Amino acid sequence: MKQYKFSVEDIKRLTKSMIVLVDSREKKNSHILDYFKKQKITYQVEKLEYGDYSFMIPAVAAGEDIYFHKDIIIERKASLEELSGNLAQKRQQFETEFLKAKSDNCKSYLMVEAPGGYSDIIGHKYRTEFTPTCFMASLKTWEHRFDTNIQFISPEYSGYYIVSTFQYFCREVLK
Repeated sequence: MKQYKFSVEDIKRLTKSMIVLVDSREKKNSHILDYFKKQKITYQVEKLEYGDYSFMIPAVAAGEDIYFHKDIIIERKASLEELSGNLAQKRQQFETEFLKAKSDNCKSYLMVEAPGGYSDIIGHKYRTEFTPTCFMASLKTWEHRFDTNIQFISPEYSGYYIVSTFQYFCREVLK
């Protein structure tokens, strides 16, 4: 990752100019895009190599476009059912995406729109045959193998989570 050294005032200005990048293959995310529109958060849809969300700072604010799509990503799963499908039936494809991110030393977040999180997994409150033991083993392995931060969240807060994750990352990186 490139090293930056901006003043506190510049960091505030640059963070406000942030553009969220949304992968063009991301589906059923209107609640997130609606949040961005309501909060006047600029976003652009484009194909990302991995992950569903990342961000950039435009040249108009920084003098040159600064992309962070290989430094930090958020992969979104809309439910425990979708996540279990990725960990069971589509595991190779899912793993390949995280391996690409890890090889770029990219910080990855797995945001799961399932507010019950681990409690729902342990209680098997999801509609797949993936056992709670296998589910937990897969998630814990994922955290360690790919240095992934796994967060369970209500869908109505997904947009906020995405933006705040990128804003605080941006602040730290630009110091």
